[in-house]
Amino acid sequence: MATLNVFGLREDWPRRRDLIAAGFAEFDPQLVALQEVVSNDSVDQAAEVLADGYEIVHHTEREDDGQGLSIASRWPIAATHEVDLHLGPRPAGFACSALVTEIAAPEPIGRLIFVNHLPDWQLTHEAERERQTVAVARFIEGLVGDSRVPVVVAGDMDATPDAASIRFWIGKQSLDGTSVCYRDCWTTRNPQSPGHTFTPENQLTTTAEIGDWELELGRRIDYILVRCSDHGPCLDVVDCRRLFDKPSGGTWPSDHFGVGAVLSPVTPSGRRVP
Repeated sequence: MATLNVFGLREDWPRRRDLIAAGFAEFDPQLVALQEVVSNDSVDQAAEVLADGYEIVHHTEREDDGQGLSIASRWPIAATHEVDLHLGPRPAGFACSALVTEIAAPEPIGRLIFVNHLPDWQLTHEAERERQTVAVARFIEGLVGDSRVPVVVAGDMDATPDAASIRFWIGKQSLDGTSVCYRDCWTTRNPQSPGHTFTPENQLTTTAEIGDWELELGRRIDYILVRCSDHGPCLDVVDCRRLFDKPSGGTWPSDHFGVGAVLSPVTPSGRRVP
């Protein structure tokens, strides 16, 4: 599975579209979470960058140009839910949201919950991200109940691994009397690498949008997380890598790097993940 902030139609979209399409064709994910992706009467960016065979759902909340969240799946999408993240005055004007899908994956996986999570982006809005993250986590827990359904949360979470909202996801702190635990795929397979996904390594990060991020130092803010039961993750993290992290002919695919993960319902010893 994979996640990518597509960066809308900005900065030579036709050229970037070709690079993103080629990258997804090479990685060939079963599930894709896309952020800042435009869907309107004339454009469907998700369909443009993904090959045939995907079912695509779009979050109903879009910005004026149609930008918002989308999920694509090669497996049937049995149900779709939306979590409103406008929890206070400051998120107004930004399509912060969560798109939750119930996927009918083949056995031995079965029902799987795949979530695309995009909280507030502003550096000063960690308080908002905390509230938004708790709201999404509580919705997932209500959806899963006592069952052992695999859950994967992916997206541009706009916070570094040491932020409270991410520490909450990975079980290192509680928020508002709630605690969960998810396995961070990147850290699992790349414990010594910072894995920055929004970084001055990428020319678009510092030059696009009239250079607002010119002083960016580099952060990991894009994630794939796997929900844990009391004893460990619901899927084995076989691999996790950055995607779209190199330019071609001077063009970068997006202002973010993507993240791709390979997950398995079977442990290294051959047992089905409990």
